[in-house]
Amino acid sequence: MKTPNSFIQSLAAAAVVTTALVANSAQAAPGAEKSLYERLGGVFAISAVVDHFSDAVVRNPIVGKTSKNPALREWHTKSLARLPGLKFMRTLWVSAATGGPFKYSPTKPGKTEFGLEEAHRGLKISPAEFDEVAAELARSLDFAKVPAREKGEVLAAFAAHKDEVTAGYKAK
Repeated sequence: MKTPNSFIQSLAAAAVVTTALVANSAQAAPGAEKSLYERLGGVFAISAVVDHFSDAVVRNPIVGKTSKNPALREWHTKSLARLPGLKFMRTLWVSAATGGPFKYSPTKPGKTEFGLEEAHRGLKISPAEFDEVAAELARSLDFAKVPAREKGEVLAAFAAHKDEVTAGYKAK
């Protein structure tokens, strides 16, 4: 029978070997394409874009603190204390949606893993307002000098959720 110390040492050695095997198997095969998450530069690069984007949305006259949409205007003037948390959640969302290792857990779950309809329903975001937010995202990607291919993929992933984000809007 192993002593407690030798048992712990055996477990530690097994953990090191397992970690090495997992790390080696997780690496892309030679010539295999990296995930969008990796091509974007990982969580630090993504969080820099999200930070720039989030601040720009607040200042945007169409969807920010001077928006004609009362719900958006109120959020961007009275709920800014929540902005750091929102930046965190957006970073998790983009990281997970682009193939990164982080799990996104919505505060108000939608119908799918990345569903955004419940989180945005009360904001009554119109399709035109969504498009302005997408344009702001494009400007932030340009600011960060994200290459055209990756920029297109990020914008396509964002656009795929337009119906969810605008689910609370009722045309007048």
